[in-house]
Amino acid sequence: MGSDKRGNSFGSRRSLFGTEGSEVGLLLLGFGLRPLYLNPASLRILVYPETAKAVMERDRLDRKIRSVLLVDPTRPESGFVTEFRSGRRHYACRAFSLNDRRPKSGDAPVVALLFERREPLGFYASRVAFHFRLTQREQETLKYVMQGLTNKEIANQMGISPNTVKAFLKLIMTKMGVPTRSAIVGKAIAA
Repeated sequence: MGSDKRGNSFGSRRSLFGTEGSEVGLLLLGFGLRPLYLNPASLRILVYPETAKAVMERDRLDRKIRSVLLVDPTRPESGFVTEFRSGRRHYACRAFSLNDRRPKSGDAPVVALLFERREPLGFYASRVAFHFRLTQREQETLKYVMQGLTNKEIANQMGISPNTVKAFLKLIMTKMGVPTRSAIVGKAIAA
C-alpha cells in the first residue's frame, strides 16, 4: 500500500502520479483504456469538482475517464473528444497513439492524452459567424478549424463526411474572401 505526499493511500497506484505543479495534463492509457499514469494536473482536471481521494478506486477513476473523454462512453472505439469542460474551464484534448498493436505487457501505454486549458472558442466563432453571416454548421466547422483539427477529425466531431467538411470550408472561404484554411483562422482572429 503506497501513499502520496499528503498520506492518502492508493494501493498499487504509487507510480500513477507525476510531480506537483504541471500545467499540462498528461494521461497514459494502457490496453482497454486502463489508466497507467496521470500527472497531478490531469487528475485535478478529470476529477473536478470531486477530490482525488474520492475517485481513487480504480473502477471510479476508469468510469470518470470514460465519461469525460470518450465521444460515446459506452463505446471505447468511438474515439476521444477534442475538447471538454471541467467546471468553468475549457480544455483541449489531444490523443496520441503510441502502439498500433496489442502490447505484450499489460503495463505498456497505448494512448497518451494531453489536456491544455483553452479559452472557449465559441465567442470568436459566434462573432465571426455574425460578421460573415455563417450558418450554424459553418460556425461549427470554423470552431474546429480554429482548434487545428483535420477535415477527418472535424467530420468525426460533426457526424458528417470529410467531403461535406470540404464543402463547408469552401463556403466559409467564399464568405470570408480568403483562399486557404490558414487564412480562415487568421481572418477569424483579426475579426
